[in-house]
Parts: sequence; structure tokens; C-alpha cells
Amino acid sequence: MKDAEIVELYWQRDEKAIQETTQKYGAYLSKIAYNILSNLEDSKECVNDTYLAAWNSMPENRPSILSTYLGKITRQISIDRFRKNNSKKRFSSEYALSLSEMEDCFADNSTPEQELDAKLLESVVNSFIRSLPDDARKVFIGRYYFFDSVKTIASYCSISEANVKTVLYRTRQKLKDYLVKEGFEL
Repeated sequence: MKDAEIVELYWQRDEKAIQETTQKYGAYLSKIAYNILSNLEDSKECVNDTYLAAWNSMPENRPSILSTYLGKITRQISIDRFRKNNSKKRFSSEYALSLSEMEDCFADNSTPEQELDAKLLESVVNSFIRSLPDDARKVFIGRYYFFDSVKTIASYCSISEANVKTVLYRTRQKLKDYLVKEGFEL
């Protein structure tokens, strides 16, 4: 079933929308949640919460790209669950590892001025990502948006794990330089 047809089912409040969403995007959403949480039960719950959030938001929203819309919801729900589960302890997941890799590129957003600059930072980072060559962009987004492991990225990009690590390192360095050039203090 096409995305527009699934969205229409949501708008009609037809429960078949959930079944069609599960069939078409269940594995994709599960992968996003699991990469963040590294826990199968929590991942399943987050995916189910995604379906509920989509159900509740569709009368007001009509997403043109359903996969992106659902992926964004799953990602945010999973990150919130990760933070709740791990507020007092360190936990090893692809999410935690990818965040620690990016620590050098971003200052701590603890002051009001920095929080006001968050939207500008988002725009600058998006501009940087659009400027990357396709292969580097795919590796970077795979790691820092989908939280894929280095091994997984190497597999779907058909390159070695060492090459993935090199691309990620160089891209982080370029991002850091780009942010400094754009006036961000690191």
C-alpha cells in the first residue's frame, strides 16, 4: 500500500492504518528504536508508542513522506526512553557511542544564549550535511541520525569498517572546522 493511502486510512480513523504501517515500516522503526536503546522490549514499546503518536497526530498532519515522519517520531520517543532509563548510569548503545563521538563538535547547551542559538546551529549543521559528498553523507547520517553501528554502515556502504571510521573521523573534523568558521565557539 502506498504512503498516501496509509495516511488516508489514518485520516479516516481506520484501524487498518496501524496494520499497514506495521507491515510496511515495522522493521524500519524497530531498527531505529533498537539502535538507540539496545533493548528489544523497550524498542517494541517505542514502536507501539510511535503508532499511537501517529494515530493521534494524523488528523492535524498529513505527512508527504510517511517513513520520515514515523522515523522522526520513533527516534524522539526512543531518545526520551533512553534518557529516562539511563539518567543516572552509563549505558552502552550505538546512541550513546555516537553521541560521545560528537562531543568535540558541540559546546554544552547549558546557557540561555546557547539554547537560543540552537536553531541557527541546526541550520548550519544541515547546510554542512548537504555539502558533503553522497558517500560521506550516507555514512554520517547512518551513524549520527540512525545510530547504525560501524559494522552495519560498512555493510550497506560496501566499504571496510576502517574506512567507515576514517570517513566519520574526517567528517567530524570538517564539521568542527565548519562550525568554527560559521562563528560557533567549541
